[in-house]
Amino acid sequence: KLKEVNEAYEVLSDKEKRQRYDQFGFAGVDPSYGGGTAGAGGFGGGFGGGFGDLGDLFGDIFGGGFGGFGGGSRVRDPNGPIRGEHLAAQVTISFMEAVKGCTKELKVGRLENCSECGGSGAKKGTSPETCPDCHGTGQVTVRRQTAIGVMQMQQPCARCGGRGRVIKEQCPKCGGKGRVKVNKTITVNIPAGIDDGQTVAVRGQGDSGRNGGPAGDLRVTVNVRPDPIFERDGYDIWCEIPITYAQAAMGDDITVPTVDGKVSYHVPEGTQSGTVFRLRDKGVQSLNGRGRGDQYVRAVIEVPKSLTRTQKEKLREFDESLGEKNYQKRKSFAERLRNRFNEKDAK
Repeated sequence: KLKEVNEAYEVLSDKEKRQRYDQFGFAGVDPSYGGGTAGAGGFGGGFGGGFGDLGDLFGDIFGGGFGGFGGGSRVRDPNGPIRGEHLAAQVTISFMEAVKGCTKELKVGRLENCSECGGSGAKKGTSPETCPDCHGTGQVTVRRQTAIGVMQMQQPCARCGGRGRVIKEQCPKCGGKGRVKVNKTITVNIPAGIDDGQTVAVRGQGDSGRNGGPAGDLRVTVNVRPDPIFERDGYDIWCEIPITYAQAAMGDDITVPTVDGKVSYHVPEGTQSGTVFRLRDKGVQSLNGRGRGDQYVRAVIEVPKSLTRTQKEKLREFDESLGEKNYQKRKSFAERLRNRFNEKDAK
């Protein structure tokens, strides 16, 4: 755990990193998700990366109980503050919303302290009493006969369920549970640069805590719809632009769509199909706020179809006017092919 402790301390001691952690979760401080080039880091698993195994450790340091979606905090003192359980939700956004950031409202059912009993679970005017079996510890000692003799061990108290207190008269509103289910509309701020499958943590919007403990978090997994024009690779963006045979041969100025709007790009003379052009800083803003990816544009020559007889004759005439200097790749391939068969004949 030494490495994890050092990484956690690094975040704690850096004000900027701590702020990014509080806002974005692990991705805001994960160095494996920070590049602006194609294929940087791992982009498929949410906020995994280098800090993916630090949930429990961060939870202890930042206020306890960060150990998972369903578990809430570890119970050390049954009568002490216990953090509420984390809740999970999902939201679907568009490609552009993921690139630019957006705000969404989610309806979530969460447990809140009962307004009738104040979270104690006891009928108004009464209060929970110390469990007579465990004397408030929540644990009882039992003896069991084993092959090596009688052994003493501790287990949760059956009477109080490990809480250390018993309720003689239950609150009629919450049935002695101390919390009631409430449907709430929660605003989720989704940061610019979020990727498909990543998670945004909304602090304090999970279930309410017990015994004065803090509420858990709402963890929202983001699903990004595919875009008809753009594809994402980390913080880089790819797209294909169809160009004509004439544009490729003679060069031309074409219009290229980007996430910031349209830009003009000059396709040089003699461009081959599949040629990739790079537009710097036209990709996605990194979650940690440092740098931006690039956009890669792949030019694809569209071969004309349904030619008329006249068009075919003119095209054939034009093709016959070309020589080897106009087709360097075909010339090179013919030479390699000739050399290959000459070698076979020599043998």
